[in-house]
Amino acid sequence: MIRRNGTVTPFDAGKITVALTKAFLAVEGAGAAGSPRVHDVVQDLTDQVVANLTRRVGEARTFHIEDVQDQVELALMRGEHHKVARAYVLYREERARRRAAAKAADARPAVPALRVKAEDGSLAPLDEIRFATIVEEACAGLDDVAAAPVIGEARRNLYDGITLDELSLAPILAARTLVEQEPNYAFVSARLLLDRLRREALSFVSGAPEQATHAEMSTRYASYFPAFVRTGIEAELIDPELGRFDLARLGAALKPERDLQFQFLGLQTLYDRYFLHARGKRFELPQAFFMRVAMGLAVREIDREERAIAFYHLLSSFDFMASTPTLFNAGTLRPQLSSCFLTTVADDLDAIFKGIKDNALLAKYSGGLGNDWTPVRGLGAHIKGTNGESQGIVPFLKVANDTAIAVNQGGKRKGAVCAYLETWHVDIEEFLDLRKNTGDDRRRTHDMNTANWVPDLFLERVEADGEWTLFSPDEVPDLHELTGSAFRKAYEAHEARAAAGGIKVHRKVRALDLWRRMLTMLFETGHPWITFKDPCNIRSPQQHIGVVRSSNLCTEITLNTSKDEVAVCNLGSVNLANHVTEAGLDLGRLAATVGTAMRMLDNVIDINFYTIPEARRSNLRHRPVGLGVMGFQDALQTLRIPYASDAAVSFADESMEAVSYHAISASADLAAERGRYPSFEGSLWSKGILPIDSIRLLQDERPGVDMDRSSRLDWAALRERVRTTGMRNSNTMAIAPTATISNICGVAQSIEPAYQNLFVKSNMSGDFTVLNPQLVHDLKARGLWDEVMVSDLKYFDGSVGQIDRVPHDLKALYATAFEIESAWLIEAASRRQKWIDQAQSLNLYIANTSGRKLDELYRLAWRKGLKTTYYLRSRSATHVEKSTLKGTDGKLNAVLATLAAAPAAAEAIAAQADGPWGKACAIDDPDCEACQ
Repeated sequence: MIRRNGTVTPFDAGKITVALTKAFLAVEGAGAAGSPRVHDVVQDLTDQVVANLTRRVGEARTFHIEDVQDQVELALMRGEHHKVARAYVLYREERARRRAAAKAADARPAVPALRVKAEDGSLAPLDEIRFATIVEEACAGLDDVAAAPVIGEARRNLYDGITLDELSLAPILAARTLVEQEPNYAFVSARLLLDRLRREALSFVSGAPEQATHAEMSTRYASYFPAFVRTGIEAELIDPELGRFDLARLGAALKPERDLQFQFLGLQTLYDRYFLHARGKRFELPQAFFMRVAMGLAVREIDREERAIAFYHLLSSFDFMASTPTLFNAGTLRPQLSSCFLTTVADDLDAIFKGIKDNALLAKYSGGLGNDWTPVRGLGAHIKGTNGESQGIVPFLKVANDTAIAVNQGGKRKGAVCAYLETWHVDIEEFLDLRKNTGDDRRRTHDMNTANWVPDLFLERVEADGEWTLFSPDEVPDLHELTGSAFRKAYEAHEARAAAGGIKVHRKVRALDLWRRMLTMLFETGHPWITFKDPCNIRSPQQHIGVVRSSNLCTEITLNTSKDEVAVCNLGSVNLANHVTEAGLDLGRLAATVGTAMRMLDNVIDINFYTIPEARRSNLRHRPVGLGVMGFQDALQTLRIPYASDAAVSFADESMEAVSYHAISASADLAAERGRYPSFEGSLWSKGILPIDSIRLLQDERPGVDMDRSSRLDWAALRERVRTTGMRNSNTMAIAPTATISNICGVAQSIEPAYQNLFVKSNMSGDFTVLNPQLVHDLKARGLWDEVMVSDLKYFDGSVGQIDRVPHDLKALYATAFEIESAWLIEAASRRQKWIDQAQSLNLYIANTSGRKLDELYRLAWRKGLKTTYYLRSRSATHVEKSTLKGTDGKLNAVLATLAAAPAAAEAIAAQADGPWGKACAIDDPDCEACQ
């Protein structure tokens, strides 16, 4: 524990017990000294204080004496010992006044000179000038931040003999406490973390202790970069081929100033999970990281340096960000760069366990998995080899579930897989129960995602309140291969056969009852997701050579799979926030971004490290990529457009049309330069049918589809160029969740509305305060940003909707996900879907759920032509902490002094002070692949 004079003493819980006992004696008199009740209460309070302190200590490993006293106050209030709490508050105030008076009367320094312990154990005086310089440099150029409060709070937690790591951590933690007051402190925290990273990386690369300020890095980066590459090669972490680049040229192209773009969440995520490290030390700085990825993607280009520099500028500017596997593995010895793999599991024991083995191999290097289990025969089906009966798919799904947990991508993120089952499969009802927390645990898959693969005919039967027949696929193998009217014809024929006794395993259910159960389980467990088979196939450019049998882990990929082909997709996302101004969409910048991004994604296919041959065969034959978008909500707020508005729907349409136009055009350009993808002939592309045109095909099969077909750009010329020149890629677009890469770029995820305007995000890197900076900017402009507003945001769980003094236009602009009717999300998604040749990860949000509401919502998604939906989000049981503590664990605010005389108010605050604020696991689950 750090004392007020900076000295350190061992923590002693007994002193807390003594202090509490004295407080009770002061209030209840000497008679309380031997009271068993007081003894028990004091012991219980002591245990609470110790538990809270040890839970909050984190990396620091030290407490300040004021932290302990703050926790004692809180424990007393939570325990409703209001008189004792009042006495304790007044006692602390009196002691503080005495110390201040003594300090004023004593001219001697209150804090002795501190020494810092180096890694070799030697002690050296703290360099006060450098310490202040680093903090001042971190605050430079940012509005409404100051070095003094950061230095003051950090200085309070220093002690004689502090280690270098603890010294670097102190100002980071100090700046983080201020984020909820001013979002720009998120940049300050990141810059202070950079100082720590620079010391770690430069020392490792040079082999001697070294540190540098940001200003010094303007010249140091160029010389560091070649040494970084050599160090990575020697550590067998970087592909030796990168050493053959012109490293001096690439080092000179680095932009050190782009290090300042990071917010703390983004940089900490990179530090924890992305930067290369050896022997427990990170040696990769941010701009070296982006250049390493760029080099890895340019390694087969003719002018590798020129292309690497172009790719680097796109990544480091945050205009575009490659997906997590690409960032993890580009330029390494095993460059597995693809995000998504889709497999079909065949109906025999060898194939089933080969599928599970393939899952392990694909997950090992950061792939997310979607498995089509529909071909596997159902419960009670005959097994010819043993003359027995099948146990169905559930026991095998349990094995697949446990495999995903066992193969956790080297600890970088948990292995993740989604199982798909078509709605007519006889095991569908057991499939719906897989994520329940009750029942036989051997028939549950608590860690596996699940999704329904729903044919149009089923929903037509639901709307007609008709019957639905369940089959085992070994007796009706054609159903999984057919779509639209062909599926309807075959399905009705099988129903007739079953009625005549020609099919052994079958069962009739009321379609509406099954649909309601699907929605009930979706609400209760979050699974299975609802995805639509027919739109995925009827609008697929590749329907001439196969069938889309499932989607992927996050429901945005719709590619063909078979016994011989594992579908692979390579993802990246355009940051829309960087491509809008208040005047609108910057089409020139967007065209340039998309052109370069498509080249990067196409390069992935040839560079990729394939862990199974079926994936390589499929990817080289069809060459699909998935260009998506993120920062949609940020773009809307820049344009001053509320999410729940016709203008937002129009912007979704306009922006996706532009991305689609330039993505298709870029793929045609690549076809002219590099050649068409091998399976081009016979595709919709080869017939001049673009995604916007394929809507007609769906409407022909299902006349009730309600999709807008208007356009703004000149599609006729592009349509002809695609038909004659060809395409380099069978598929070009898919909107992924972008959970982690959007954090890196500091923008809203994907196409999501803001979850809250103030909350704590939890991921594998820890807990991070997130405050909407655009909201703060607008509130400041109107003179409304103050401590009361911060308190109100906490009280109303990050929503401005119920804060009376916030103007109505800001309430509409900054409405959060649960305040927006999900019908607006579906309408915007429908406008995007008309331009996308794959699908989009579309989450739906329900504040006040009813069966009718869910039914209407998912039927609307179907009628609007969506291919898939993703999570159904409901409100979390935990909300923003109503704590009056400033910062993280710091001092009580000024209101507390007045509460000493107001027990009722103190009781109200104490009742609101519990819990981790804003950790909504239904939104930000640290174990969720999509959230990561």
